[in-house]
Amino acid sequence: MKYETVIGLEVHVQIKTKTKIFCSCSTEFGARPNENTCPVCLGMPGVLPVLNKRFLESSMRACLATHCTIEPMNRFARKNYFYPDLPKGYQISQFELPLGTNGHININVDGTKKRVGLTRIHMEEDAGKLIHGENLGSPGKSYVDFNRTGVPLCEVVSEPDMRSAEEARAYLNELKSILEYTEVSDCNMEEGSLRCDANVSIRPVGQKEFGTRTELKNLNSFKFVQKAIEYEVDRQTQLLDQGDTVKQETRLYDSDRGETFPMRSKEEAHDYRYFPDPDLVPIMIDEPWVARLRETIPELPEQKRQRFATSYAIPEYDAGVLTSSKPLADYFEQCTTLFPHPKTISNWIMGDLLRELKKDSKDILDCPIPPSALVDMLKLIEAGTISGNIAKGIFEEMYQTQKSAGSIVEEKGLKQITDSSAIEKIVAEVIQANPSQVEELKGGKEKVLGFLVGQVMKASKGKANPGMVNKLLKEQIG
Repeated sequence: MKYETVIGLEVHVQIKTKTKIFCSCSTEFGARPNENTCPVCLGMPGVLPVLNKRFLESSMRACLATHCTIEPMNRFARKNYFYPDLPKGYQISQFELPLGTNGHININVDGTKKRVGLTRIHMEEDAGKLIHGENLGSPGKSYVDFNRTGVPLCEVVSEPDMRSAEEARAYLNELKSILEYTEVSDCNMEEGSLRCDANVSIRPVGQKEFGTRTELKNLNSFKFVQKAIEYEVDRQTQLLDQGDTVKQETRLYDSDRGETFPMRSKEEAHDYRYFPDPDLVPIMIDEPWVARLRETIPELPEQKRQRFATSYAIPEYDAGVLTSSKPLADYFEQCTTLFPHPKTISNWIMGDLLRELKKDSKDILDCPIPPSALVDMLKLIEAGTISGNIAKGIFEEMYQTQKSAGSIVEEKGLKQITDSSAIEKIVAEVIQANPSQVEELKGGKEKVLGFLVGQVMKASKGKANPGMVNKLLKEQIG
C-alpha cells in the first residue's frame, strides 16, 4: 500500500427538544414552510436570545457519554457569513470555548478494536433551508424555509484518527447508538437529525505530515458516507500517481453516479470573524451539576455488548448486533426473561426477525411479533410440538397476520409427528423407493443419509421428528 488514508468526521446532531435553542418555536418536523418562526429565530432588530436549558443539559449528557471533559466555562460566539437561509447574517455557535473537549469513541472493525478521539463537542443553532424552484415547478426561482433556523444542534468533531471508510462507518454507527441510548437525539437522518461532513486526505505511508484534504459535505446516510470516502480515496490516489496535486476544496457526493464533484474551492484560513456573542453570557458549569447529569447516563452500547457476551454466553458478533439499538437490546432481554435460552433467541432475532423487518423497512419498535409471541413459538419447538423447519413457516405467518404460533399450528394441523410407528412406516416406504441410495449408504457414503432424511421429511410434509427419522433410518438400513 503506497498511501495511507486519513479521515476526520464532523457530525451535526439535532438535539431532541420540543422548542428551539433560543426561543419557544416548535422543532416539529414537517410543518408548513415558515410556520415555526418568530422574531427571535428570524433575527429581528431588538430581540434577545434565551438559552434552552433542556438543550444544554442534553448536550452535556452527550459529552459525558463520549468521555469528553465538560468545560467549566464555555460561551457562544457569532460565526459571520452571508447566505440566504441565515436571516441574521451570522450563526450563533461556539468557537474558542466549546462545551466539551478531549473525548473518544471506541469502535470495532472486523474484530480489530480502535479508539477514535473527539476534538470537541460544541453547541450551535441550525440555519434554514433553501428550496429550489425546479422542485416546485418554478424553474429559476429559489425559496427559503426558516423552520429549521434556530433548531438546536451539537457538532461532534473527531480527530483525524480513522484510516478507512469502514472505520468511518463504524464510528458513525457507534456515535448514533450512544446518542440514541442516552435519548439525546432521535438520529433520524431522513429528517436531518444527523448530518455528516467528512474530511478526507491521503499521504505516503510513513509520512507524518497530512496530505491536502477535501471536505465532503451533507452526506445523508452511513452507506453514502462510506461510498463517498471510498470514491474520494481512489480519486486522490489517481491524482498523486499521475503526478498531479490534490486541491483543497469542498465536494458533494452524487449517489446516483457514485461520484464526488466540486462544490467550491476552500482556502486554508476561514474568515468567519468569530467574536463572543454580546447577547449571551458565558455558561458556568460546576461539578455538582455535572455529577447529577452523570448519574442519568444509562448503560451505554459498549457496556451492554460486554455484558451480553458475558452474561448470556453469546458470541461478540451477536452481542454487537443485538445492542446496535436500545429497543432491539430490550426486545432480546424481554425474550430471555421468558425463555432462558439466549443463543436460540439470538439466532431467531438476528436471522428471521431482522430479515423480515429489513424487507419491510421497519424498526424493531414496529415489530408485529412481541417478545412473548416469539417465545411461545420457541417453547413449541422445545416441547417437540413443531420442528424447527415448520417453525420457519409459522414465523412468517405470525409476522404477516399477528396470529399466535399455537393458533397457526392448530388451524393448519402442523403438530410434529412423534409416533414412532407412523414414522417407521414412512421410513420403510422411502427405503423401498430409493434402493440405489440405500446401497450407497451401506457402502459407507454417509452423505446419502441426509438425502434419505429429506425424503422422509418431504413425505411427512415436514412434520416428522428429525431425530427419530435419523434413528429409524439407521436402524432399518442396518
